[in-house]
Parts: sequence; C-alpha cells; structure tokens
Amino acid sequence: MDRSIIIREANLVNEGQIYVSDLLIRNGRIEKIQSGISVSYRVDEILGAGRYLLPGMIDDQVHFREPGLTHKGDIATESRAAAAGGITSYMEMPNTIPPALTIELLEEKYARAQAVSAVNYSFFLGTGLDNLEHIKRMNPEQICGLKIFMGSSTGNLLVDNADYLEEVFRSAPSLIATHCEHEPTVRADLERLRREYPDADARIHPIARSEAACYASSSFAVELAKRTGARLHILHISTEKELSLFQRGGDLTQKQITAEACVHHIWFSEEDYERKGNLIKWNPSIKKASDRSSLQQAIRDGVIDVIATDHAPHTMEEKAKPYWDAPSGGPLVQHALPALLELVREGVFTLPEIVHKTAHAPALCFGVQERGFLREGYKADLVLVNLDKPFTVHKSNILYKCAWSPFEGQEFHSSIEKTWVNGELVWSDGRIQDSVRGERLTFSKK
Repeated sequence: MDRSIIIREANLVNEGQIYVSDLLIRNGRIEKIQSGISVSYRVDEILGAGRYLLPGMIDDQVHFREPGLTHKGDIATESRAAAAGGITSYMEMPNTIPPALTIELLEEKYARAQAVSAVNYSFFLGTGLDNLEHIKRMNPEQICGLKIFMGSSTGNLLVDNADYLEEVFRSAPSLIATHCEHEPTVRADLERLRREYPDADARIHPIARSEAACYASSSFAVELAKRTGARLHILHISTEKELSLFQRGGDLTQKQITAEACVHHIWFSEEDYERKGNLIKWNPSIKKASDRSSLQQAIRDGVIDVIATDHAPHTMEEKAKPYWDAPSGGPLVQHALPALLELVREGVFTLPEIVHKTAHAPALCFGVQERGFLREGYKADLVLVNLDKPFTVHKSNILYKCAWSPFEGQEFHSSIEKTWVNGELVWSDGRIQDSVRGERLTFSKK
C-alpha cells in the first residue's frame, strides 16, 4: 500500500504562480492542494516552509547509452543521476547499438527501463533508410515520437535524402523530433579544417559545426513540415539565426512546429572553450555569446518552447583525446535544473518561466498524460528545492557513470533536496532510494 504524504507550507510553483500551500500525495497521485490539509488516516509529513515545490522536470532529449555503449552510461545509472537533478521523466534517443529502428528493439528498451529506471521513461523510434513500415506501425499513445538525424549521426541513422525525408514526414503518426545540421556543409567544413588545422583544439568547433549548417537544415525541416502537415519539434537550437523560423507563443497542444533549447547552449559560450575544451564539445556546437543571449531571450518570449539537456555521456578517456578524435556530447541531467535555478538567481529567468519550459511545456508539446503540473489527480512527480543551500559540483557528488561533469568546480546556490516519482521518494537529502522504479509515459494522441 502506498504511503500518504503531506508537504506542508511549501512555495508551490505552478502555471505562472508562486503561492504557499500544503500538498497531499496519496496512492501515487496529488490528491489535494490547499492550506491546512487535515486527514483522518496515517500520513507522513514533510515541512516545506521556505522551500519551493516544483513539478518534476520532463527531459525530452537524453542519451542513456543502453544497449551497446554502457561503458559510458546506462539506464540505471543515468536515471538515478536524473532523479538527483530533479528530472522525473525522460525521453531517450535511438542512437544505441543496435539503433532502435524497429518496434521490437524499442520494446526491449522499454522492458529494460521497467526493470531498472529510477524515473519515468519513454523512447524515440529512430529513422533509418529502410524502416518506414515500423514508423507507420508506431502507436503515438505509447511512444513519445520519431527521431530523425538530419545530419551528424552515423550509418543507417543518418537520413539526408530529401525525397525519403518527405515520405517519412508524410507517414509518421507521431511527433517528429529532428537533429538539424546540414551534412554536406558539415562534411566540407570538417575536411577543409582538418587539412588547415591538423592540431586544432575545441575552439575551432563553432566553425566546424557552423551557424550556416544549422540554419540550412532547420529551415529545410520547417519547410517540409509546412508542406506535409507533420508535427515537428526541432531539438537543441543553438543560433540566433534559426529563431526566425519559429512563431512566438501559441497553444502548445495545437502548435505544429516547436523548438527546444538545451542547458549548455544557454549557459556556455565560445569563450568557454579555452577553459573547458572538449568537455563542452557538443553537436550542434556552443557558439557566440550573442547566440546565447538571443536563446535566453527567445525562451522568455515563447519562441523557444522547451528546455532540455541532450545528456550524452562519454568517458573522460574519450573526451581527453585530441579535438579531431574526441566525441561530442556530455553529461547534464544531474546539474541541469541547478544551473537553471542559478540563472533565475542571476535574473535571466523567473522561477515560473523555468517550470513552464521544463515541465509544463514538454508535457503539452508531447501530450504527456497526467504529468508536468501540480494538479489534483495528476501523478505526484515533484521536486522540493532549497534556493539558499549552496553546493559545489565535485567528483565526489557526481552520479553519472562517466564520473565527470562540465560543471565541475561550479558553485550552485540552489539544491535539489527531494524528488518524488509517482509519489515515491526517490531522492532525499543526497541519497538515492534504489527500490523506486518509474513508469512508462503515455501520451494523448493529437
């Protein structure tokens, strides 16, 4: 039998408001939100005074590396790091080994997550050159979406044939999430720069993965969506120029084309390559400080709809290779929300804006059922944060399997004190409850 919990006098942050209230969790759901809750049955009480209670972050883009790349990370380790970071649900990408290009392979990932994931989960089906029938068989109420690498992937996951892409856009029964970098532009730039700068370091990355490559691919994806009527979600926008492709605001349950920004693109800029090197080598690349400022403004204005992580761990040995050989990507799920709370402290965002972009908006964009809000009857996916409890990121408190973070040495002024998943306390005061398991996300078909 599930325990009942009352969180007393917390500052609830929900749907644009901050207000003091009690919140009752019962049978895995939020049963009541009001001041002075009284019940006749046994209940555990947690004093939330001075803390802020948020709906758990829904991260729509992670790479947990299982199967096939589990020396970097796996569903068990990375979902626990996510819980420690206030992420209660994730949507994982198909570029594993083997890639998730069939419904059967996708269901194997779901079975694995059911056994080991500490938080809620969903998995994207990948787009290959010969899996159109699997795409057509997708159940959009059970699978978060279809992922297309329109550049910057390998083998059968790279899809850059215009005619085939249009067929996929017309056939997909679900949301389509795209990685947009124009592959011919990227390849030409990489070949030229390798010849000219064989000993280059990470400072060359914004030139190797350029604004032009991003815009050419994103604009093509938007044009395809408009022509076919497909529901398009473009991942990790990294340039000011791309922002012109998207409409400001709108009903996210009806908006046809939406955009995501990632934490690293709104925290770092190209000035940080000298200090961080390959640790902040991501695709798309981190670019100019002006791009970062424009992305932050676009988040405030509703041009960018969702904030995510693109959590993509590699080992330190892999990252320590010379620039041309080092892989792109890095771990973020444990520190994304603390970083965003730091930007709130600095006045870049408000707390309701962060909650909207990390919880409400992904729930609305993807049609996630009964999650993403503090609402009576919804699943109790909750995060209790202390905005005045500093901590410094250090190897000793990192939970990623790869055991490093691009934020190492960074002091954050806010801490994730507790995380509940479906009413179960999975993270509390620096400790993971290993017995907690998340649930498979379900979706409302639009």
